[in-house]
Amino acid sequence: MATQKIHGYPVLIVGAGRGGYALLEMFMEDSLVKVVAIADTNPGAPGIKLAKDNGIPTYTNVAEALQACKDYPDCIVYNLSHDDGIAAEVSKVFGDNRVTGGHEVKLFWQMVTNLKQTKGKLEESQNQLQSIIRNVMDGIITINESGEIQGFNPAAEQIFGYSQQEVLGQNVKMLMPEPDRSRHDAYIGRYLHTGEGRILGVRGREVAAVRKNGEQFPMELSASEMVLGGLRYFIGIVRDITERKLVEQKLAHFAHHDYLTDLPNRILFLNNLEHSIHLAKRNKYKVAALFLDLDGFKNINDTLGHDAGDQLLREVSKRLKEAIRASDTVARVGGDEFTFVLLNIGTDENAALMANKIIVALSEPFGLIKGQQSHVGGSIGISMYPDDAKDTETLIKQADEAMYLAKQSGKNTFRFYRDVVRKRPGK
Repeated sequence: MATQKIHGYPVLIVGAGRGGYALLEMFMEDSLVKVVAIADTNPGAPGIKLAKDNGIPTYTNVAEALQACKDYPDCIVYNLSHDDGIAAEVSKVFGDNRVTGGHEVKLFWQMVTNLKQTKGKLEESQNQLQSIIRNVMDGIITINESGEIQGFNPAAEQIFGYSQQEVLGQNVKMLMPEPDRSRHDAYIGRYLHTGEGRILGVRGREVAAVRKNGEQFPMELSASEMVLGGLRYFIGIVRDITERKLVEQKLAHFAHHDYLTDLPNRILFLNNLEHSIHLAKRNKYKVAALFLDLDGFKNINDTLGHDAGDQLLREVSKRLKEAIRASDTVARVGGDEFTFVLLNIGTDENAALMANKIIVALSEPFGLIKGQQSHVGGSIGISMYPDDAKDTETLIKQADEAMYLAKQSGKNTFRFYRDVVRKRPGK
């Protein structure tokens, strides 16, 4: 499901009584916060009416409200109800603990309300604000105009591995890798001089950062500017996104690789073949496309079972990878079908030698489950660029036709597409 883009940090309020009404009213006046929904089992609650009057979605079922807010992965849930089970419901949906509830919400609401009504008790209010900063899940880093770190909350300590004492007064570029580290001072100077910046005001920008142990990791940064007591400061809200990036990498890998053998799949193979053809055209050399179908695989699958068949395919894949050059590609494109790209193969004779090498690699017995040893062979078809065809689709089709001729010729052998052409009537 696509992540919704909104202005302000997304908030869900659970409980629309007197406290929820006041919190909603306060958030509606704040451009930094966007109330995406409010929920209460009482459809006549005052907060529900206020939300409806202002076009804010309302729910009488908390579970439905949480599901509706899944589009906002960084949503904060304020629980003003008396239901202690809300935290568990939130964890099921978002997979973490992002609930502010009970006394915390009341304290937060009272603090902000008092600040709006009076300028007094400033020191007490600052202490309450620091308490909130210390307990938020994201790292918060404050720097001055010189780039020196003025604030570093516990979440930032956990992310970077530094204690607050180690970083206060140090230049924030200590948390950056090169070349960002060398460019940082000039970047701040340019912003102060011209007012032009690439990062300020951009929410969720992906950047690289460095931990105390030297490990580089991906980080999400939202940076803003504030003036306090006549002095200018920059605030960075940071989040370690290492796990998210790993998941993205795995998904990208699975999209282009076979789940069983981890070889390239049909999509990646076709991309590699097309790229190889472009290189061959530019550098004026030959490329061979091979189509391999295993001989005897169905019998093993039927007699020993699918587990043995899967194990055989994995072992076959290892041998095929070892048989070809580092510049070549082997892919699994079907049940027991494999395709190859042989880059800059030189001559037809070299392609024939490679096909023979593959057949020999398959000739040794395979040790399968329960100590069973099995034999398979391979029938291979070969088409050549640019002699036989000049596009990927035709090359693969021709190699497939040549493979069927190899099957008809006794199996465990190879044939070129030119052999197919010779057998046609009139040739």
